[in-house]
Amino acid sequence: MTHPAILTHAAAVLESRSEAYGPADTALRAIAARWSLTLGQPVTPAQVVLCMIDLKMVRLAHDPGHRDSLIDVIGYAALMPEVQR
Repeated sequence: MTHPAILTHAAAVLESRSEAYGPADTALRAIAARWSLTLGQPVTPAQVVLCMIDLKMVRLAHDPGHRDSLIDVIGYAALMPEVQR
């Protein structure tokens, strides 16, 4: 798959997830709030994005050819500017 095709696919996945779960920034804020309670310390939406990228990177280290994990890394990275506003 070429890099334009990968980016196009990642954009389509982000759109699909937004339709299914609502705006990403809203979901990431909600996750940050829950993780803050669970961990007993403040967690930001940007930290949630970084942790989700870490999760996907561990999966990619196990199976570098797993395309879904690669797409998810790209998608989470693309969301970072939205949560840093």
